[in-house]
Amino acid sequence: MFKPQLFPLPSADPDRSMQTKIHLEIPNQYHQEPIISELAKRFNLDVNILAALLGGNGRASGWFQLSLVGAEQSIKDALIYLSELNIRVLDAEPDGW
Repeated sequence: MFKPQLFPLPSADPDRSMQTKIHLEIPNQYHQEPIISELAKRFNLDVNILAALLGGNGRASGWFQLSLVGAEQSIKDALIYLSELNIRVLDAEPDGW
């Protein structure tokens, strides 16, 4: 008897719209840089800040929970961009649409 697969396979369509929630740590060296707005502008993503923790003195890292909505390939490229800046992405939860 055939049983359907419980987990969807990744889409072959890189333009498929999806939502991903990520938790990231932005080091204090980037506090004056528009990292989050760059995700929206450079990768054509809708970015929503779901939660944030920032130190008032600017010496500690900032922690963010973001929702990214856009093309699957754009989200992957944004995660690579963050990695290249040495910004830790603690986890990512993809939600396909």
